[in-house]
Amino acid sequence: MDEILHNTEIVDVTANEPLIALGRILVTPGALDLECNFTPYLAMHQCGLWGEVDQEDWQENDLSVKEGNRVLSAYVWQSRRFWIITEWDRTVTTILLPSEY
Repeated sequence: MDEILHNTEIVDVTANEPLIALGRILVTPGALDLECNFTPYLAMHQCGLWGEVDQEDWQENDLSVKEGNRVLSAYVWQSRRFWIITEWDRTVTTILLPSEY
């Protein structure tokens, strides 16, 4: 039986200080097919709201911000999961489907 995915709640982060630079934004073909406005998800990712990740991954992301490692967020839109990954050097952020990793 397939897991039922609920949309990630979009949180207004305009008052939050960004934690990481996003660099160049890349979107894979599969993510483009979602026809989603990724702007609020990028803002949440940049401000440390990592979305639908478990506690261990959330803590790892928090540590990665401090130590300069890669950061991965997971969000759900229209029952489809997508990831946002910012590379360790903060030059590139990629939006992709898990199947495209």
